[in-house]
Amino acid sequence: MIVWGGHGVNTLNTGGRYDPNTDSWAATSTNNAPSARDSQTAVWTGTEMIVWGGEDFPNYFNTGGRYNPATDTWRASSTTKRAL
Repeated sequence: MIVWGGHGVNTLNTGGRYDPNTDSWAATSTNNAPSARDSQTAVWTGTEMIVWGGEDFPNYFNTGGRYNPATDTWRASSTTKRAL
């Protein structure tokens, strides 16, 4: 399980990876992670977690990132619009 972002005292751009086999957590890298936000959407592709949107009041985001837990790396998601 991977969790990322959210809101505590401040809006967060941190996360963690849970391994049920060892019942342990490891922090996710924050290098190149999306900016701090909450109310974002996250989906699992089978190899990456994609995070998109969210807010850090009063800002609303149309940006996101792709997290690869195998390499513990983030890369930005494209914001270029494509025609279908």
